[in-house]
Amino acid sequence: MNPPAGPVRLFTALGNDHRLAIVESLSEHGPQSITALAQRAPVTRQAVRKHLAVLETAGLATSERHGRERIWRLQPGPLASAHTYLDQISRRWDAALERLEAHLEKGHA
Repeated sequence: MNPPAGPVRLFTALGNDHRLAIVESLSEHGPQSITALAQRAPVTRQAVRKHLAVLETAGLATSERHGRERIWRLQPGPLASAHTYLDQISRRWDAALERLEAHLEKGHA
């Protein structure tokens, strides 16, 4: 089973520790500027900007201009979609393990 393109892009974006930390920061502290995000991150503002671009491409973050700064906010929709996708995989594995357990029990009976 191949995942749809959305989850691949999402999991790729979340597969980086710095981007995951940015998502966590936006989730915990709400909308923030690049300056505020960079203060909480062990990387430069330029690196934060690049990570935000990846998160934006994955649909995880959006920004609005407020004066001279851009304020970034988390978009939870893709995370909900990923949760649904992972839940489907989990149910399939649970069913496969139940079939395996039943098969093994028959063999020992």
